[in-house]
Amino acid sequence: MNMGSVKSSDTRAFSINTCYKLFSFVAETTQQRDEWVEAMQACIGRSLSSDTVVWSVWVEESNRRCADCGDEDPDWASVNLCVVICKRCAGVHQSLGPSVSKVRSLRMDEKVWTDSLIQVFLQLGNDRSNLFWASNVPPSETIRPSSNSEERQTFIKTKYCQRKYRQYHRLFGRQEDLNKALCKSVQTGDLLETMSLVFCGADVNCPTGDPDVPNPLCIAQNYGRKLQEEFLFHNLNTEFPGVQDVERVIPQAAVSIPHAGILFKIGSTTRAVTERKGKGDFSQRWCILDKGVLKYFDGEKRAHPCGEIKMSDVQCLVVNPLGKHGYLHTFELYQISGRIHLFGADTPDSVQQWIETIAKAIVPPEAERMASWSFERVGRLRYTEGPNPHSPRACWVAAGGSTLLVLFHASDRPESIDLRKLQELCVQPEPGPVVLVDRGRTLRLEGDRRADFPGWVSSLQQGAGGGDGPLDQQQLTGTDVPVIVDRCLGFITQYGLKSEGIYRKAGVQSKVTALLSSLCLDARRVQLTEGDHQVDDVANAVKRFLRNVREGVFGREQASLPWLQTVALSEKSQRISQYQALLASLPPVHRATLGAVINHLYCVQCFAEENKMDAHSLSIVFGPTLFQADGTDKSAGQVVEDLVQHYQAVFDVDAELFKRQIDMISHIIRAKEDQPDEGPLTPRTICGIYLEVKEEGSELLVQVSQTMTAMEVVSEVLRRRTISPQPEDYWSCFLVNDKEDMERPLHYQEQVLPVYFSLDKDCHLLIKKNDYMKTILTCTDGWVNVTRNGHVQFCEEKGQRAKGSFSRRYCVVTATSLEIYKTQKSNHPEKECHLQALKVYCGIRKKLQPPSSWGMTVEWTQDQHEMHRWYLCCESDHELTDWLATFLLLQHNGDLWPGTS
Repeated sequence: MNMGSVKSSDTRAFSINTCYKLFSFVAETTQQRDEWVEAMQACIGRSLSSDTVVWSVWVEESNRRCADCGDEDPDWASVNLCVVICKRCAGVHQSLGPSVSKVRSLRMDEKVWTDSLIQVFLQLGNDRSNLFWASNVPPSETIRPSSNSEERQTFIKTKYCQRKYRQYHRLFGRQEDLNKALCKSVQTGDLLETMSLVFCGADVNCPTGDPDVPNPLCIAQNYGRKLQEEFLFHNLNTEFPGVQDVERVIPQAAVSIPHAGILFKIGSTTRAVTERKGKGDFSQRWCILDKGVLKYFDGEKRAHPCGEIKMSDVQCLVVNPLGKHGYLHTFELYQISGRIHLFGADTPDSVQQWIETIAKAIVPPEAERMASWSFERVGRLRYTEGPNPHSPRACWVAAGGSTLLVLFHASDRPESIDLRKLQELCVQPEPGPVVLVDRGRTLRLEGDRRADFPGWVSSLQQGAGGGDGPLDQQQLTGTDVPVIVDRCLGFITQYGLKSEGIYRKAGVQSKVTALLSSLCLDARRVQLTEGDHQVDDVANAVKRFLRNVREGVFGREQASLPWLQTVALSEKSQRISQYQALLASLPPVHRATLGAVINHLYCVQCFAEENKMDAHSLSIVFGPTLFQADGTDKSAGQVVEDLVQHYQAVFDVDAELFKRQIDMISHIIRAKEDQPDEGPLTPRTICGIYLEVKEEGSELLVQVSQTMTAMEVVSEVLRRRTISPQPEDYWSCFLVNDKEDMERPLHYQEQVLPVYFSLDKDCHLLIKKNDYMKTILTCTDGWVNVTRNGHVQFCEEKGQRAKGSFSRRYCVVTATSLEIYKTQKSNHPEKECHLQALKVYCGIRKKLQPPSSWGMTVEWTQDQHEMHRWYLCCESDHELTDWLATFLLLQHNGDLWPGTS
């Protein structure tokens, strides 16, 4: 019965509609029909209900009587009006719409009832709430449990829509004073005062003028007033008669886009539509979207709609996969109230136009890019960044394939996140958030416990890659190599280069299968360790992956033919030139994967004396593997052998950098064989790098893993050099550029190896005391407002060209961007870039003749290839420290050093 619904007709008939069949019954009398219907509805209610919440709310004695009619043991509530009501009054409240009263069951909507929402109802209670809502009800207008439906409807509309019986606030009618009073009230624990202000006209979304706390909700969050925050959250979209619309916490589209046409619709539900609906389940509707309202009619000539959906009440728009339901194209609308609407059509152009039009009506103007994008779902979520998960803000999000577009709070354009390249994706237990770690930034997305959020979780997990998809749908590193390939090749580089018969010997099949299954499920979470994994098992796992991955490394079968035909060319220079052309034509992920594999095979054959695997032997193994062939065509092996032998020429590898890589690998092997007293290498070690130690002026070889942080590297260096840091010492790893006269201290959680491999010949890594950090931590102690603005001397360099000399500019650093204005009075920034994209260095190239010695260099890349450098000069060392501190605090969410966040 928990999967069914009961309906009665005007006669003695009634029906039970289940997910698999419709049952129709006829009783002997109308009274018997009513008894059966009531008994069945009670059965359904019991199967879906829980008494946990209702008994918690009934702890407050006044909540055991309906706030409207006084009936005993009410088990419904309006979560924005803060009253507990009986079932019959709840029906009237629902008819008012969610913009007036958001009705929830105390028994069946358990997930809605957070601890803080329950505390709101305990602190207020029906008696205190009615001090405001029913302070002057005439006895003649009061309703009782026995009142009929018409009397209830009249009273409840008068009470909550006309607000005839409310206690008027002393500031009523003075909008600005009401808003100011609300901003003060939410800092206190007086919920009744806040309720009185809100429902007498104070704007829940009024601007405060402070960018750090732009609205009352943010003020409540800042002061830790959880109950005030809960009350305001449930009233963000409540309609207040007579109050002019101002900028919302979640801004809505400014322009209404009219559109009309035929769609097919399923009756609304409160549960996600998971089962396939046939064409017979849909009803034809004439739909009109105008002025932010979607109305649907029985026919084009009907005067009154069957129903309507306010775009401001839409939480999420979902585009279903083709053929999920009886109609080829379908989409769903999830409302804040919990209702879900399913629409469909067979004409792709018509449905696409509806989807884009609805999306534009839902999202704010800043997110219009989302509406015109080929998304799978778009909607509202809440997010937090960094180490503080207790102050969520609203954002607009669109997901499609492996891309996630997010319009963050106070941002003027969506930010794109490649889900395949996440460092981590963690799904917390329901109803917890989804945690994404992207380029060192931690982002938590929350769904407010609504029906659409599981769909978001599924989209994120699918977009993050893995499973049996092709290469470009796998989890990727920052260099576009699948994490599976990168992890396995790194492990073999460390432990298997001298293993005789590597890649030729078979591993233990059960272990290979188990390892590959784990890697395909979530390669980011698999740590390959020497004690737990054998070299041959890992080698066979990566071979099996490359052989079986959909479409292969070279693409579909026809795409691999030109490679096989190239070996017929007699001239070596012709073959190399053809290979280069074919390599350039490969998609980026395929090109990066092939480069990583051939690079690794070249390293393997460099140790052929020990492992007995020269280029020819490797080609016999990897020819059929990479071309996914049966081995009968020897051309595949000849291609691989050519690529290995001419690796540097085909892939245009810098000879000096490549020599450094081979030297590092050799050092690792010698370190393991010749220096056993240093202890075993850590399981994650994959490479060795040279670091200069400031105190000694000497270089030290340190084994570093791909995930090893700057703090871990510094600790290892200090241990090896027997240096005991003092409590006031802040040792850091610096990237030093001798040519540019600048240096950048790496954040203590920044991964060192990617930085090392990006160094050019004029750069090196240096371990030394971080005097900047010592000064920054001292000067920022007690800072509240982290944003900064002021005049600096500015110079720009784009590519390799310096653009002019230093000139005075007004610089502004917000929570999301760095903005350069021509003057302090300028309305629009002359230049702007995203804060998280910046790399901030101390120092400026002397050849530019900076006007002072207190300068910093800001470096950022546009469109992944065009590099910009901005040079900022200050008037004093103290001013420079303040600017550096602002950049670092905002980029790392205040987490500058362990224990300082």
